[in-house]
Amino acid sequence: MSLPVPSSDALAASHALQHLIAADIERNAGAISFARYMELALYAPGLGYYSGGSAKLGKDGDFTTAPELSPLFGAALARVAAAIIAQSAPNILEFGAGTGKLAFDILSELRAAGVKVDAYYIVELSGELRGRQQDQLRDFPQVVWLDALPAAFDGVVFGNEVLDAMPVELVIKHPDGWQALQVTVDDGRFQYLETPASPALLAQVARQIPEHELLPAGYVTELHGVACGFMATLARMLDRGTANAAFLFDYGFPAHEYYFDQRVTGTLMCHYRHHAHPDPFYYPGLQDITAHVDFTAMALAAQEAGIEVLGYLNQSGFLLGAGIGELLLRTDPADAMAYLPQARALQKLVSPAEMGELFKVLVVGKGVELPQAIVLQDRTHRL
Repeated sequence: MSLPVPSSDALAASHALQHLIAADIERNAGAISFARYMELALYAPGLGYYSGGSAKLGKDGDFTTAPELSPLFGAALARVAAAIIAQSAPNILEFGAGTGKLAFDILSELRAAGVKVDAYYIVELSGELRGRQQDQLRDFPQVVWLDALPAAFDGVVFGNEVLDAMPVELVIKHPDGWQALQVTVDDGRFQYLETPASPALLAQVARQIPEHELLPAGYVTELHGVACGFMATLARMLDRGTANAAFLFDYGFPAHEYYFDQRVTGTLMCHYRHHAHPDPFYYPGLQDITAHVDFTAMALAAQEAGIEVLGYLNQSGFLLGAGIGELLLRTDPADAMAYLPQARALQKLVSPAEMGELFKVLVVGKGVELPQAIVLQDRTHRL
Protein backbone atom coordinates (compact mmCIF):
# COMPACT_ATOMS: atom_id res chain seq x y z
CA MET A 1 0.00 0.00 0.00
CA SER A 2 1.13 3.54 -0.72
CA LEU A 3 -0.19 5.54 2.22
CA PRO A 4 0.96 8.78 3.89
CA VAL A 5 3.78 8.25 6.40
CA PRO A 6 2.72 8.97 10.00
CA SER A 7 4.61 11.50 12.10
CA SER A 8 7.10 10.29 14.71
CA ASP A 9 4.63 11.12 17.51
CA ALA A 10 1.83 9.21 15.76
CA LEU A 11 4.13 6.24 15.22
CA ALA A 12 5.09 6.23 18.89
CA ALA A 13 1.41 6.22 19.91
CA SER A 14 0.66 3.38 17.50
CA HIS A 15 3.60 1.33 18.80
CA ALA A 16 2.38 1.83 22.37
CA LEU A 17 -1.06 0.57 21.35
CA GLN A 18 0.47 -2.40 19.53
CA HIS A 19 2.30 -3.38 22.72
CA LEU A 20 -0.97 -3.06 24.69
CA ILE A 21 -2.82 -5.29 22.20
CA ALA A 22 0.04 -7.81 22.13
CA ALA A 23 -0.05 -8.01 25.93
CA ASP A 24 -3.81 -8.64 25.80
CA ILE A 25 -3.21 -11.44 23.29
CA GLU A 26 -0.57 -12.99 25.54
CA ARG A 27 -2.93 -12.88 28.52
CA ASN A 28 -5.53 -14.73 26.45
CA ALA A 29 -3.48 -17.79 25.47
CA GLY A 30 -2.12 -16.27 22.28
CA ALA A 31 -5.28 -15.10 20.52
CA ILE A 32 -8.17 -12.65 20.93
CA SER A 33 -11.38 -12.24 18.98
CA PHE A 34 -11.34 -9.75 16.13
CA ALA A 35 -14.03 -7.78 17.97
CA ARG A 36 -11.66 -7.40 20.93
CA TYR A 37 -8.84 -6.31 18.61
CA MET A 38 -11.12 -3.76 16.94
CA GLU A 39 -12.33 -2.51 20.33
CA LEU A 40 -8.76 -1.86 21.49
CA ALA A 41 -7.67 -0.36 18.16
CA LEU A 42 -10.54 2.12 18.24
CA TYR A 43 -11.25 2.74 21.92
CA ALA A 44 -8.26 1.83 24.14
CA PRO A 45 -8.01 4.76 26.61
CA GLY A 46 -5.65 7.45 25.33
CA LEU A 47 -4.34 5.33 22.45
CA GLY A 48 -7.29 4.03 20.42
CA TYR A 49 -8.36 5.78 17.25
CA TYR A 50 -11.42 7.43 18.81
CA SER A 51 -9.96 7.97 22.27
CA GLY A 52 -6.61 9.39 21.15
CA GLY A 53 -5.78 12.94 20.17
CA SER A 54 -5.54 12.87 16.37
CA ALA A 55 -7.96 14.70 14.09
CA LYS A 56 -10.59 12.33 12.71
CA LEU A 57 -12.79 14.37 10.38
CA GLY A 58 -12.41 16.93 7.63
CA LYS A 59 -9.46 17.73 5.37
CA ASP A 60 -6.92 17.15 8.16
CA GLY A 61 -8.51 13.87 9.26
CA ASP A 62 -9.19 10.51 7.69
CA PHE A 63 -12.68 10.82 6.23
CA THR A 64 -15.52 13.29 5.70
CA THR A 65 -19.10 12.78 6.89
CA ALA A 66 -22.37 14.22 5.60
CA PRO A 67 -22.54 17.08 8.16
CA GLU A 68 -19.05 18.19 7.11
CA LEU A 69 -20.13 18.38 3.46
CA SER A 70 -22.93 20.90 3.87
CA PRO A 71 -25.10 22.62 6.50
CA LEU A 72 -28.05 21.51 4.37
CA PHE A 73 -27.79 18.03 5.90
CA GLY A 74 -28.27 19.33 9.45
CA ALA A 75 -30.95 21.78 8.35
CA ALA A 76 -32.93 18.92 6.77
CA LEU A 77 -32.61 16.85 9.95
CA ALA A 78 -33.77 19.86 11.95
CA ARG A 79 -37.00 19.97 9.94
CA VAL A 80 -37.71 16.36 10.81
CA ALA A 81 -36.70 16.94 14.43
CA ALA A 82 -39.21 19.79 14.67
CA ALA A 83 -41.98 17.48 13.44
CA ILE A 84 -41.10 14.86 16.09
CA ILE A 85 -40.65 17.42 18.88
CA ALA A 86 -44.16 18.69 18.16
CA GLN A 87 -45.43 15.20 19.04
CA SER A 88 -43.11 14.42 21.94
CA ALA A 89 -40.69 16.58 23.95
CA PRO A 90 -38.14 19.35 23.15
CA ASN A 91 -35.12 17.11 23.65
CA ILE A 92 -32.48 15.83 21.23
CA LEU A 93 -29.82 13.20 21.87
CA GLU A 94 -26.93 12.59 19.48
CA PHE A 95 -24.48 9.70 19.52
CA GLY A 96 -20.93 10.33 18.36
CA ALA A 97 -21.32 13.98 17.42
CA GLY A 98 -18.04 14.27 15.49
CA THR A 99 -16.80 17.85 15.37
CA GLY A 100 -20.16 19.13 16.62
CA LYS A 101 -21.06 20.38 13.14
CA LEU A 102 -24.32 18.43 12.92
CA ALA A 103 -25.46 19.63 16.34
CA PHE A 104 -24.53 23.19 15.40
CA ASP A 105 -26.50 23.07 12.15
CA ILE A 106 -29.55 21.43 13.75
CA LEU A 107 -29.65 23.86 16.67
CA SER A 108 -29.06 26.87 14.40
CA GLU A 109 -31.90 25.85 12.09
CA LEU A 110 -34.29 25.16 14.97
CA ARG A 111 -33.40 28.47 16.63
CA ALA A 112 -34.07 30.33 13.37
CA ALA A 113 -37.41 28.52 13.04
CA GLY A 114 -38.41 29.41 16.61
CA VAL A 115 -38.43 25.78 17.75
CA LYS A 116 -37.44 25.49 21.40
CA VAL A 117 -34.94 22.81 22.43
CA ASP A 118 -34.63 22.35 26.19
CA ALA A 119 -31.70 19.94 26.05
CA TYR A 120 -29.35 18.66 23.36
CA TYR A 121 -27.53 15.66 24.83
CA ILE A 122 -24.33 14.32 23.28
CA VAL A 123 -22.87 10.90 24.06
CA GLU A 124 -19.23 11.05 22.94
CA LEU A 125 -16.39 8.60 23.66
CA SER A 126 -13.57 10.60 22.04
CA GLY A 127 -11.92 13.19 24.28
CA GLU A 128 -10.45 14.98 21.26
CA LEU A 129 -13.84 15.21 19.56
CA ARG A 130 -15.62 16.26 22.76
CA GLY A 131 -13.20 19.19 23.02
CA ARG A 132 -13.96 20.25 19.45
CA GLN A 133 -17.68 19.93 20.12
CA GLN A 134 -17.48 22.14 23.20
CA ASP A 135 -15.75 24.84 21.17
CA GLN A 136 -18.18 24.53 18.25
CA LEU A 137 -21.28 24.61 20.46
CA ARG A 138 -20.29 27.24 23.02
CA ASP A 139 -23.22 29.48 22.02
CA PHE A 140 -25.80 26.80 22.79
CA PRO A 141 -26.10 26.46 26.58
CA GLN A 142 -28.65 23.64 26.30
CA VAL A 143 -25.96 21.22 25.10
CA VAL A 144 -25.07 18.62 27.74
CA TRP A 145 -22.45 15.87 27.41
CA LEU A 146 -23.26 12.43 28.77
CA ASP A 147 -21.08 9.39 29.41
CA ALA A 148 -23.99 6.95 29.22
CA LEU A 149 -27.57 6.74 27.98
CA PRO A 150 -30.38 8.06 30.17
CA ALA A 151 -32.73 5.42 31.54
CA ALA A 152 -35.66 6.77 29.50
CA PHE A 153 -36.00 9.39 26.78
CA ASP A 154 -38.65 11.39 24.95
CA GLY A 155 -37.71 13.46 21.93
CA VAL A 156 -35.40 12.87 18.96
CA VAL A 157 -32.26 10.73 18.72
CA PHE A 158 -29.68 11.05 15.94
CA GLY A 159 -26.75 8.77 15.16
CA ASN A 160 -24.71 9.53 12.05
CA GLU A 161 -22.14 6.85 11.18
CA VAL A 162 -22.20 5.34 14.66
CA LEU A 163 -23.09 1.70 13.96
CA ASP A 164 -20.32 1.14 11.39
CA ALA A 165 -17.60 1.84 13.99
CA MET A 166 -18.81 -0.77 16.47
CA PRO A 167 -16.58 -3.86 16.83
CA VAL A 168 -17.50 -6.86 14.70
CA GLU A 169 -16.55 -10.51 14.77
CA LEU A 170 -15.08 -12.05 11.62
CA VAL A 171 -15.97 -15.57 10.47
CA ILE A 172 -14.87 -17.67 7.52
CA LYS A 173 -16.80 -20.48 5.82
CA HIS A 174 -15.13 -23.90 5.48
CA PRO A 175 -16.53 -26.95 3.72
CA ASP A 176 -17.35 -28.43 7.12
CA GLY A 177 -18.72 -25.23 8.70
CA TRP A 178 -17.77 -21.81 10.05
CA GLN A 179 -14.54 -20.80 11.78
CA ALA A 180 -13.78 -17.64 13.74
CA LEU A 181 -11.02 -15.33 12.52
CA GLN A 182 -9.16 -14.35 15.66
CA VAL A 183 -6.04 -12.20 16.01
CA THR A 184 -2.63 -13.43 17.09
CA VAL A 185 0.97 -12.18 16.97
CA ASP A 186 3.56 -13.87 14.77
CA ASP A 187 7.11 -12.51 14.50
CA GLY A 188 5.97 -9.19 15.93
CA ARG A 189 3.06 -8.76 13.49
CA PHE A 190 -0.67 -9.14 14.01
CA GLN A 191 -2.21 -11.89 11.91
CA TYR A 192 -5.48 -13.76 11.59
CA LEU A 193 -5.81 -17.14 13.24
CA GLU A 194 -8.64 -19.49 12.30
CA THR A 195 -10.21 -21.19 15.33
CA PRO A 196 -13.40 -23.23 15.85
CA ALA A 197 -16.41 -20.92 16.13
CA SER A 198 -18.05 -20.94 19.54
CA PRO A 199 -21.68 -22.09 19.90
CA ALA A 200 -22.64 -18.41 20.42
CA LEU A 201 -20.96 -17.38 17.14
CA LEU A 202 -22.55 -20.27 15.27
CA ALA A 203 -25.96 -19.26 16.62
CA GLN A 204 -25.34 -15.71 15.45
CA VAL A 205 -24.35 -16.96 11.99
CA ALA A 206 -27.59 -18.92 11.73
CA ARG A 207 -29.61 -15.97 12.96
CA GLN A 208 -27.95 -13.21 10.95
CA ILE A 209 -27.01 -14.74 7.58
CA PRO A 210 -29.84 -15.98 5.34
CA GLU A 211 -29.04 -19.36 3.71
CA HIS A 212 -25.56 -19.27 5.23
CA GLU A 213 -25.05 -22.93 4.44
CA LEU A 214 -25.13 -22.13 0.69
CA LEU A 215 -22.27 -19.62 0.78
CA PRO A 216 -18.99 -20.78 -0.82
CA ALA A 217 -15.95 -22.08 1.07
CA GLY A 218 -13.54 -19.28 1.90
CA TYR A 219 -16.35 -16.75 2.34
CA VAL A 220 -15.46 -14.12 4.99
CA THR A 221 -18.01 -11.84 6.63
CA GLU A 222 -18.82 -9.88 9.77
CA LEU A 223 -21.13 -10.57 12.70
CA HIS A 224 -22.59 -7.50 14.38
CA GLY A 225 -23.15 -8.58 17.97
CA VAL A 226 -21.99 -5.31 19.55
CA ALA A 227 -24.19 -3.17 17.29
CA CYS A 228 -27.17 -5.46 17.96
CA GLY A 229 -26.55 -5.02 21.68
CA PHE A 230 -26.43 -1.26 21.22
CA MET A 231 -29.74 -1.34 19.34
CA ALA A 232 -31.33 -3.35 22.12
CA THR A 233 -30.10 -0.85 24.74
CA LEU A 234 -31.33 2.08 22.64
CA ALA A 235 -34.70 0.37 22.17
CA ARG A 236 -35.11 -0.20 25.91
CA MET A 237 -34.38 3.49 26.57
CA LEU A 238 -36.99 4.52 24.01
CA ASP A 239 -39.51 1.97 25.25
CA ARG A 240 -39.38 3.50 28.73
CA GLY A 241 -40.39 6.83 27.19
CA THR A 242 -43.78 7.73 25.75
CA ALA A 243 -43.06 9.45 22.40
CA ASN A 244 -39.76 9.42 20.53
CA ALA A 245 -37.89 8.53 17.36
CA ALA A 246 -34.27 7.55 16.72
CA PHE A 247 -32.73 8.16 13.27
CA LEU A 248 -29.63 6.12 12.46
CA PHE A 249 -27.69 7.04 9.32
CA ASP A 250 -25.01 4.71 7.98
CA TYR A 251 -23.75 2.80 5.00
CA GLY A 252 -24.94 -0.76 4.71
CA PHE A 253 -27.55 -3.14 3.38
CA PRO A 254 -30.47 -5.32 4.42
CA ALA A 255 -29.43 -8.93 5.04
CA HIS A 256 -30.48 -10.25 1.64
CA GLU A 257 -28.16 -7.72 -0.06
CA TYR A 258 -25.35 -7.99 2.49
CA TYR A 259 -24.57 -11.70 2.28
CA PHE A 260 -24.32 -12.86 -1.31
CA ASP A 261 -21.86 -15.11 -3.11
CA GLN A 262 -19.74 -12.41 -4.73
CA ARG A 263 -18.97 -10.49 -1.50
CA VAL A 264 -16.43 -13.12 -0.48
CA THR A 265 -14.12 -10.87 1.58
CA GLY A 266 -16.78 -9.11 3.64
CA THR A 267 -17.13 -5.35 4.01
CA LEU A 268 -14.40 -4.50 6.53
CA MET A 269 -12.63 -1.30 5.52
CA CYS A 270 -10.07 1.07 7.02
CA HIS A 271 -9.69 4.83 6.51
CA TYR A 272 -6.40 6.68 6.87
CA ARG A 273 -5.82 10.24 5.64
CA HIS A 274 -8.65 9.95 3.07
CA HIS A 275 -7.28 6.65 1.77
CA ALA A 276 -9.45 3.51 2.03
CA HIS A 277 -7.82 0.08 2.34
CA PRO A 278 -8.67 -3.36 3.82
CA ASP A 279 -5.79 -3.93 6.31
CA PRO A 280 -6.95 -3.54 9.96
CA PHE A 281 -3.41 -4.20 11.22
CA TYR A 282 -1.90 -1.12 9.58
CA TYR A 283 -0.73 1.23 12.36
CA PRO A 284 -3.43 0.46 14.96
CA GLY A 285 -4.79 3.60 16.57
CA LEU A 286 -4.03 5.82 13.57
CA GLN A 287 -6.82 4.63 11.27
CA ASP A 288 -10.53 4.07 11.44
CA ILE A 289 -11.80 0.48 11.09
CA THR A 290 -15.40 0.03 9.95
CA ALA A 291 -17.83 -2.49 8.54
CA HIS A 292 -21.04 -1.96 6.61
CA VAL A 293 -24.19 -2.21 8.70
CA ASP A 294 -26.60 -5.14 8.49
CA PHE A 295 -29.80 -3.12 8.82
CA THR A 296 -31.99 -6.22 9.06
CA ALA A 297 -30.08 -7.32 12.16
CA MET A 298 -30.37 -3.81 13.64
CA ALA A 299 -34.12 -3.65 13.04
CA LEU A 300 -34.70 -7.09 14.55
CA ALA A 301 -32.63 -6.24 17.62
CA ALA A 302 -34.74 -3.11 18.19
CA GLN A 303 -38.01 -4.95 17.67
CA GLU A 304 -37.09 -7.77 20.02
CA ALA A 305 -36.25 -5.21 22.72
CA GLY A 306 -39.77 -3.83 22.46
CA ILE A 307 -39.61 -0.86 20.11
CA GLU A 308 -41.18 -0.31 16.70
CA VAL A 309 -39.43 0.10 13.36
CA LEU A 310 -40.93 3.34 12.05
CA GLY A 311 -39.07 3.46 8.76
CA TYR A 312 -36.16 2.34 6.62
CA LEU A 313 -35.11 4.28 3.53
CA ASN A 314 -32.10 5.39 1.60
CA GLN A 315 -30.47 8.71 2.45
CA SER A 316 -31.62 10.27 -0.81
CA GLY A 317 -35.30 9.56 -0.13
CA PHE A 318 -35.01 10.76 3.45
CA LEU A 319 -33.30 14.04 2.64
CA LEU A 320 -35.53 14.84 -0.32
CA GLY A 321 -38.58 14.01 1.81
CA ALA A 322 -37.21 16.30 4.52
CA GLY A 323 -37.11 19.17 2.03
CA ILE A 324 -33.39 19.52 1.39
CA GLY A 325 -34.12 20.75 -2.15
CA GLU A 326 -36.19 23.63 -0.78
CA LEU A 327 -33.42 24.42 1.69
CA LEU A 328 -30.92 24.73 -1.16
CA LEU A 329 -33.15 27.30 -2.84
CA ARG A 330 -32.75 29.63 0.12
CA THR A 331 -29.42 30.41 -1.54
CA ASP A 332 -29.94 32.51 -4.66
CA PRO A 333 -28.92 30.47 -7.75
CA ALA A 334 -27.77 33.73 -9.31
CA ASP A 335 -25.07 33.92 -6.65
CA ALA A 336 -22.88 31.25 -8.20
CA MET A 337 -20.11 31.54 -5.60
CA ALA A 338 -22.53 30.67 -2.81
CA TYR A 339 -24.96 28.42 -4.67
CA LEU A 340 -22.72 26.06 -6.66
CA PRO A 341 -20.75 24.61 -3.72
CA GLN A 342 -24.02 23.86 -1.91
CA ALA A 343 -25.55 22.35 -5.05
CA ARG A 344 -22.51 20.10 -5.49
CA ALA A 345 -22.68 19.03 -1.86
CA LEU A 346 -26.39 18.24 -2.17
CA GLN A 347 -25.69 16.18 -5.28
CA LYS A 348 -23.13 14.13 -3.32
CA LEU A 349 -25.59 13.63 -0.45
CA VAL A 350 -28.49 12.41 -2.61
CA SER A 351 -27.04 10.98 -5.83
CA PRO A 352 -27.39 7.17 -6.12
CA ALA A 353 -23.81 7.15 -7.42
CA GLU A 354 -22.56 8.93 -4.28
CA MET A 355 -24.06 8.74 -0.75
CA GLY A 356 -27.73 8.75 -1.71
CA GLU A 357 -28.17 4.98 -2.13
CA LEU A 358 -25.29 3.45 -0.17
CA PHE A 359 -26.29 5.34 2.99
CA LYS A 360 -29.52 4.27 4.65
CA VAL A 361 -31.67 5.62 7.47
CA LEU A 362 -33.23 3.29 10.03
CA VAL A 363 -35.90 4.90 12.22
CA VAL A 364 -37.12 3.27 15.43
CA GLY A 365 -39.34 4.66 18.17
CA LYS A 366 -42.86 4.86 19.53
CA GLY A 367 -45.81 7.21 19.84
CA VAL A 368 -44.96 9.48 16.88
CA GLU A 369 -45.58 9.63 13.15
CA LEU A 370 -42.99 10.52 10.54
CA PRO A 371 -43.70 13.33 8.05
CA GLN A 372 -45.75 12.00 5.17
CA ALA A 373 -43.14 12.98 2.56
CA ILE A 374 -40.69 10.64 4.30
CA VAL A 375 -43.24 7.85 4.79
CA LEU A 376 -43.72 7.80 1.01
CA GLN A 377 -40.05 6.82 0.59
CA ASP A 378 -40.21 3.96 3.10
CA ARG A 379 -38.54 0.63 2.23
CA THR A 380 -39.16 -1.30 5.43
CA HIS A 381 -40.50 -4.18 3.36
CA ARG A 382 -36.97 -4.70 2.00
CA LEU A 383 -35.50 -5.45 5.41
